[in-house]
Parts: sequence; structure tokens; C-alpha cells
Amino acid sequence: MASVSPDVDASGELALESPAGRWLLFVAVLGSAVTMIEATVVNVALPAIDEALEAGVAGQQWVLNGYLLTLASLILLGGSLGDRLGRRRVFIAGTILFTAASAVCAIAPHITVLIGARMVQGVGGALLTPGSLAMLEALLRKEDRAKAIGAWSALGGVAAAVGPLLGGWLVGLSWRWVFLLPVPLGIAVVLISLRHLPESRDTTATGPLDLTGALLATMALTGVTLALVQAEQGPHWLVVAAAVVGVVAGVAFVLAERRNPHAMVPPSIFSSRQFTAANALTFVVYAALGGVFFLLVVFLQRVLGYSPLEAGAASLPITAIMLAFSARAGAVAQRIGPRLPLTVGPVLIAAGMLLMLRINGSSTYVTAVLPAVVVFGLGLACTVAPVTATVLAAVEDEHAGVASGVNNAVARTAQLVAVAVLPLAIGLSDETLGDPPAFTDAFHLAMVLAAGLALAGAVIAWTMIRADVLEEEPSRVEDRAGVGRRQHHTCGVAGPPARPSSSVGSASPAR
Repeated sequence: MASVSPDVDASGELALESPAGRWLLFVAVLGSAVTMIEATVVNVALPAIDEALEAGVAGQQWVLNGYLLTLASLILLGGSLGDRLGRRRVFIAGTILFTAASAVCAIAPHITVLIGARMVQGVGGALLTPGSLAMLEALLRKEDRAKAIGAWSALGGVAAAVGPLLGGWLVGLSWRWVFLLPVPLGIAVVLISLRHLPESRDTTATGPLDLTGALLATMALTGVTLALVQAEQGPHWLVVAAAVVGVVAGVAFVLAERRNPHAMVPPSIFSSRQFTAANALTFVVYAALGGVFFLLVVFLQRVLGYSPLEAGAASLPITAIMLAFSARAGAVAQRIGPRLPLTVGPVLIAAGMLLMLRINGSSTYVTAVLPAVVVFGLGLACTVAPVTATVLAAVEDEHAGVASGVNNAVARTAQLVAVAVLPLAIGLSDETLGDPPAFTDAFHLAMVLAAGLALAGAVIAWTMIRADVLEEEPSRVEDRAGVGRRQHHTCGVAGPPARPSSSVGSASPAR
């Protein structure tokens, strides 16, 4: 394997405009884009999967939730593994696993096999997703991080938004092509990473891996999700048992992490009020987004009679808006602070959802669907990059992988809960799906509930996010919030360089 001699500054950090810096950004974006595309492209294929494999509402929920479940529950461990074992190494391992599972999904003969392979996909995503962002934070020089995170957020958001369009086109060939899409992309990510990416890790991390924490987190999410998804179908004993296991495991997880000196989620990172607030905002907003992305494309096909391709193309304005404005939103947040963008963004998201109340069986795209997705897309563009930058700015640099993992886990858990709860809350069933007027009423109720969650995010941003969080070291942000100064070197998005965790200059696997 050829070694890499990237252009670095005096502190040993990569310059974004150097060849190594550009390769780093490209691979980070492409790797995370694979998981984001797969998270949304499948939505369009759900009706075709239902018809081919007789999945039903519960089966369709688990095609989505099986993936989100393992992704959300293991992504914390994935971030911790990257910090300890090498972010590039874990990123590549996750990509390989994700790609292999995608191939199995494509040939699944039964809904059970498909759900199982989707769960394995989630494991791969849990390994690669936090690494894609943590590598940018750990390796790039401080003056380039905000720009890189903005580009990562913008292009990743475009990938998520373009998923339904790709899904619509691929479903026209066969729903199985939806799962073949990640295979060539994953192979490309692995080859480029081996050739061009330097390694980085947290050299201060010691002690055993927190396998107990990972197991308890998985049990908690599995139990609660199973209880929610099966609440209507039963049996009653299974719902109750799953709920009890989920709650008990969740409490045990919190207690175990507090007592474990080598916890995969160090409780100390939540001493930053900005980190906690940004993750609270992430939860409510991404729960709202999960509801929209789950229901909208199905609604357009079932009620308005769109083909899978037309339903996917309906979201094209979101893609264009994300591409045009997400990086600019990150730059604006860096200049004026994230508080205002993170307030305006969720308000626009909520407005877009409320505009979807105008969509019914007789609506046209231009008069009803287009205005809603445009406003929704503007809100999404205002939100994604600033909240990502805020999360990373609020923690110490050596915890970049864990912080990224926590934020991704929060986002995926929120989507998981939304997909599990919304059908129950709005009365969605197999019969409702086949009754356009009933499905319309259920969809409208879902949009009202989702808009309420988005507005809660705006309130959190306005009351809890500081305007200067991107300008200060995490320790100073905490001091001004009443928390004692840490004794470690820190580094936010715009903080001073402190890179004990990075080893730049060689693409050889870490030893």
C-alpha cells in the first residue's frame, strides 16, 4: 500500500485544499451518503416490497426499523471503536459489512430474510457513519472544519433527499435494485480509503470496550421498538414484555454508563449544556423528519396515484435546495452563531409540514405538493449544518467520534421512534392504506404531530443554544454556563488546534 504525504500545516493538521484533504472530504461524504441514500431510498420501494413479499404494515415498518434499530443502538459503540482502534480502520470495516448486507437484501426471498439483512446493514452503518464526520473533525486544521462540515452536511443532505428519486427510478426496474445501489458505491469507498486516507485515533483512550453498555442500549431500543410496532397487532403479552425489557434496559444503561470509567458514552460530555441542547433539538426535529419521509412517498403513491418514480421526483426541490443552501447555512452559522438558523430552520420545517395538509386525492403537484416541499427543504437546509457544527464544537477533540456517534444515535433513534409510533398514533393499518380518504385523514394528523415536534425544536434552539458556541473552546462555553473548566486541551469547530489523537502522514493501517 502506498503511503500518503498530505499537505499539512505546522501543527500536523490537514489543509482542506490539499490533495489529502480533498480525498478525506470526498470519502467522508461518499461513505455517509451511502447510508443516507439507503435510509430514504427504501421508503419508495415499500409498496413494491409489500406486494412482492406480502409484508403488511408491520413488515414495512420493520424493513425501516430493523435498519434504524441496529444503527441507532450500535452507533455509539461505532464511534467509540473508531476513537480507540482507528477511525479509518473502523470506517472501512463498516463499509464492507454494509455493502455485503446490501447484496443480501437484494436477493432476499422472504420478508424475514430482508429484515434480517437490513439489521446487518444497520450494524455496518453504525461503524462507518460516526467515522465519516469524526475524521473531518480530527484531521482537518481548525480554519477548514466549518467549511468541511458544511459541505459534508450539504452533500449528505442531498444524498438523503435524492434517495426517493433514485428509489422511484430503480423500483421501475425492480425493488431489488434499490439494495444493489450501495454495492458499487461501497466498493469505491473502501478502495479510495485504503489508498488515500490517513489514520487517526484517540491515543488517550484506555481500558476495555464498553460491551455491557452496547448490549444494554441494544436491548432498550429493541424492546421499546418491538412494543410500539406490535402494539396493535399483539400479542398482548409480547408487547408488555418487550416494553418492560426496553425500559429496564434503558435505566440500566444510564446507571452502567455512570459507573463505568471506560463508558462508551462518557457522562462528562453531557456536562456541556450546548451539547445536550443540540442533541435535544436533534431528537425532536429528526423525529418530525422521520414521520414525513416515512409517509409522504407512500401517501403520494397510494392516494394521488403517483408511480414510484413520480413519488421520488416529488422531492427533487428538497435536493436542489439542500445543494444550494446547506453549506451557506453552515457559513452563516459560523459568522452569526447557530442560534438564529436553528430557530428559523425548524419553524420552516413545521410550516412545510402544515402546508402538506393541503394535499389530498384531487391535488396537483404544482399547487399543493411543490409549495410544501420547497418550504420544508428550506427549513432542512437551515438546520442540518448548524446543528452538526454545534454538537462538535461543544466537546473536546478527543471525543469527536463519540460526539458524532451520540448525535447520530439521537437522530436515528428519533426516526426509529417516529416510524414506530406514528402509525399507532394516527391509526394507520393495512385497511387504512387501501382506503384513500382514511389514509388522507391519517396523513394529515401525522403532519400536525410532526409540525409540533419541529416547533419544539425551534423553542429549544432559541432558549438553550448560545449564539457564540462556535467561537469558543468547549471549556469556556461550559464555564459561562456554570460548569467547571476541564483540564484538557479542547477544540471546537473554531477553537485552537489540539491533536494528540491524530496521526497524519501514512495510509498504512494503524498498528
